[in-house]
Amino acid sequence: MNGSSLVARGLQKTFGATRALRGVDLEVRSGEIHALMGENGAGKSTLMSILSGAATPDTGSMELGGAPYRPSGPREARQAGVLLVHQELSLCGHMTVGENVMLGIEPASYGFLRRSEMREKAEKALKAVTGKEGTISLDARAADLSPADRQLVEIARALAVPGCRILLLDEPTSSLAAGDVDRLFVLLRELKQRSLSIVYISHFLEEILRVCDVYTVLRDGQVAEKGTIAETTAKKLVLAMSGNASNAGTSPVEAALLVRSEEEDTEKAPVLVVENAAGVKKPSSASLTVHRGEVVGIAGLLGAGRTELLRMIFGLDPVAKGTIQVASQGGSASPAKRIAQGVGFLSEDRKGEGLLLSMSIADNLTMSRLSGLGPAGFVKDGQQRDSAKKWTDMLAVKMRDVGQKVRDLSGGNQQKVALARLLHQEADLFLLDEPTRGVDINSKTQIERHIRALAASGKAVLVVSSHLPDLLSICDRIGVMYRGRLGEIRPASAWTEHALLAAATGAEGNT
Repeated sequence: MNGSSLVARGLQKTFGATRALRGVDLEVRSGEIHALMGENGAGKSTLMSILSGAATPDTGSMELGGAPYRPSGPREARQAGVLLVHQELSLCGHMTVGENVMLGIEPASYGFLRRSEMREKAEKALKAVTGKEGTISLDARAADLSPADRQLVEIARALAVPGCRILLLDEPTSSLAAGDVDRLFVLLRELKQRSLSIVYISHFLEEILRVCDVYTVLRDGQVAEKGTIAETTAKKLVLAMSGNASNAGTSPVEAALLVRSEEEDTEKAPVLVVENAAGVKKPSSASLTVHRGEVVGIAGLLGAGRTELLRMIFGLDPVAKGTIQVASQGGSASPAKRIAQGVGFLSEDRKGEGLLLSMSIADNLTMSRLSGLGPAGFVKDGQQRDSAKKWTDMLAVKMRDVGQKVRDLSGGNQQKVALARLLHQEADLFLLDEPTRGVDINSKTQIERHIRALAASGKAVLVVSSHLPDLLSICDRIGVMYRGRLGEIRPASAWTEHALLAAATGAEGNT
């Protein structure tokens, strides 16, 4: 290591009555990948905002390369070489990939852009991230890219900035396939060898242990623990983040879900039957049955057609051929009809599709079922808030109150609100696309327990996840999508991580 590159001392930040940071110290050294860890709401995002110039600390000081550092905004931080890649991506959707990569650093002469030079630099930055030219078209609109490709473009944009010294990565792999993750890690090691400093936030402990050198754990706005990765374990890191030796016991939501009607027959009745279904582009062929009381998982690489299958079942995308039956009812369906049939859908893109960020928690949570919240079709504020509070309490959403805007919550707590909406909706069939993406370790464990509780209460769950250990731990049966085709649905006990990955990459027959 070549000495300290970025040093923060005694950082404090308060938002109203909330103390987000309580005297945080952080030292990031040159040529170091520094893991910043903690539960949602621990203060990680606030600290990253301060380092990147998006927020100013109430008290405390920072140094960059030995000189005082107190950026007045993100632009000044970028000029100093401190770049933040957000978990919630911030690309300009109407602009091309090349324009996004070079935004703010466009080469120009006499007021005119040097477009050939601009294109060359954008292509070079993209190639550094993807490993080869042409993987992502420079002329594609950012809005038309998949979440994974948008993430890669965001990282390329940071690396294109001349003089980048500190790279702040907030959940950089949450939308990436395994191959892209491997390429990113190769890139990070190359940047490390060039003495670049990297602050790395991730809820995937296996990534932290694989790529990082040192770590700092935040809990309740304070540094709970710091050390070297070589001298710690996953178990110790979980304990440092949670402060609890055990997560044992039944949560309130589990207790509520486990109360089922004695008159209701929930024993393995089919809720969803898909036969040889295909979309306009993807999936090309899918057949599956999901029964009451079980969790069925779908594995596969990004782009294999997993999300498209869930969207087609929910009525967001058209069915080109085949049949889909929900509760024995066939025929075409809109999302409104599916909701009326008891189907709940959790989108992988909570910012773009899953939530209305400018609206309150209560509005987001209750919007798919307003009945019972007031007389004659009206919604009474008090009843709406009470219903929302019931589920936010059960899911342990960290918030001021249910009137708070969803955009002010951390990513993990936003995910809990999206899941709470399906619980309020009283869905019978849950379509969950990457339900634990971007949530902390404890929240992830809670959500997985809630999914199992849904099945135990007689609900049917179809879940897509890129994290294979999650599927193996929560699912009863699992199928793998490969190039648009869904393979045989087998008992989870018949799969291993290696077998799932082999099927997802075509190394094993998947028909």
